[in-house]
Amino acid sequence: MRILGIDPGLTRCGIGVIEAGEYRRLSFIHVDVLRSDPHQPQDKRLDLIWQGLNHKISIYTPDIISIEQVFAQHNVNTVLGTAQVAGLAMVAAAEHHVPIAVHTPSEVKLAITGNGKANKLQVERMTALILHLPELPKPADAADALAQAICHALNPSKFFNHTTNNNYMTAAQKQWANALKKNKNNTEDGMRGRYM
Repeated sequence: MRILGIDPGLTRCGIGVIEAGEYRRLSFIHVDVLRSDPHQPQDKRLDLIWQGLNHKISIYTPDIISIEQVFAQHNVNTVLGTAQVAGLAMVAAAEHHVPIAVHTPSEVKLAITGNGKANKLQVERMTALILHLPELPKPADAADALAQAICHALNPSKFFNHTTNNNYMTAAQKQWANALKKNKNNTEDGMRGRYM
């Protein structure tokens, strides 16, 4: 399976492409950053990112596109641009008939390092280690895009089926799966309490 990870951003949009083979073997394919000039009008900048996204999807023909979940930040202009680019990525995927997945930064950190609060350097080091890269991927947006793709490749959701033996999961996958399962149970309990 070929996964294209996207770290959305209006000034810098990270793109990372990996191949997920059998037995969780992950291979590096490509990494890049799409850039737009902050001094240009917003519509021109979005168009430039849009063209870049379409170009990358056309060249690398991913089986799935994994996009970082956008969270509110103190800087409204930054989060607005980031959300717009995430939306462009979703539409570009739809136009190319490629399914999407969305993962939060905490999910990515947990999947790659086993720690949902890992710092950027820890994520970059583990990304390089997992993909057998000779050096840390740079800039940070590129590393985040590769990490996003790796996160999806290691997604433990398929192990929630009780007929599957979870002994094949890595320690990070087990921790992530347990956290997701616990969060799901807490949410369901809260919903039951609200309507009972």
